Amino acid sequence: MALSKITSASINDGTIVNTDVADSTLTTTKLATPNLGRRNLVINGAMQVAQRNTSVSSISSGDTYHTVDRFMTRVGTAGTWTQTQETLAVTDPPFIQDGHTKALKMDCTTANSSLSAGSYIIVNYRIEGQDMQQFRSGTSNSAPMTISFWVKATKTGTNVLTTYQDEGGKQVSLAYTINSSNTWEHKTLTIPGNAHNAIDNDNTRGRQISWNLALGSNRTSGSLQSTWQAYSTGDEGPGQVNHADSTSNNFHLTGIQIEVGSQATPFEHRSFGEELDLCHRYYEKTNWGYILGGRYNQDTGVPTATWFYKKDMRASPSISNSGTWTSTAGWGGAPLPIAISDSHVSVYSATHISASQNIWFNGGALIQDAEL
Repeated sequence: MALSKITSASINDGTIVNTDVADSTLTTTKLATPNLGRRNLVINGAMQVAQRNTSVSSISSGDTYHTVDRFMTRVGTAGTWTQTQETLAVTDPPFIQDGHTKALKMDCTTANSSLSAGSYIIVNYRIEGQDMQQFRSGTSNSAPMTISFWVKATKTGTNVLTTYQDEGGKQVSLAYTINSSNTWEHKTLTIPGNAHNAIDNDNTRGRQISWNLALGSNRTSGSLQSTWQAYSTGDEGPGQVNHADSTSNNFHLTGIQIEVGSQATPFEHRSFGEELDLCHRYYEKTNWGYILGGRYNQDTGVPTATWFYKKDMRASPSISNSGTWTSTAGWGGAPLPIAISDSHVSVYSATHISASQNIWFNGGALIQDAEL
């Protein structure tokens, strides 16, 4: 009796494998569109998560994370700004085409139309070295890096995206053009492979990517570098327009994707919960409702409690407090951190209580920050 033919298929890698039981032959057929999951190196590229705030005004100096997670704002004498996690309309192209509902918005509230030599305002993203090993940097087979994003700005003209690699101290600066005022445009830039310098396989910063909004002459006096060259301040953004020259100016970003290769692929959406979980590696704000604590520390005479973070952080974080705290009678004030690690922190108060008394904290927030 003839055997029936049974066909099985596996498409995990974009390949269909057909197995013919009757004659034991094996054939493969490549799909036109393979599984493209897990391509985007950017955490929170759709600007969904904003643990710190949804809007911050009077930004005029410093290197700080203000609203959307993982995107630092660097400002030095380039006007005053309000940063907002913006909600997009369903008629906006990033929503219509890619399903983006949020964006990072920079609104110039005090202009600087005559920048000093050292002026700058930059939106900056940083990536761990151990997450960049697929680029094979430092080898003859180094891979290019493609960056795609949605941008909208009041001011048109030349803008510069700068990429810096810590190992080797080299940078690439590429220009893109905002063609139409207050119109969402999708941009794609490809950074060549870096055959010169390997990226350390660890939890320190491997590369950073900067969207320049305004730069003084110190950062524009050189020339654009389309290949990896030794860092020079003047090469950061030659030709960059000044988005700080009018209080009418806004600058918006969303849909940022960074991936291996020279071809931009469709944006990789992740659920809000997954993005939030990834952000917790770098920042967590824990609102303590009622925390019943640990033990009486016989060595120091100080009562302690231990708090485990939602997930292990990139490194031992800096710890700070916010809000109004209450605690065990006789304590008062916020808990003080001690024995900080990448997984937990112990907290204490300088006021002693008896060895048999439980301790608790209530009402405030404990902030853990392990950003790059």
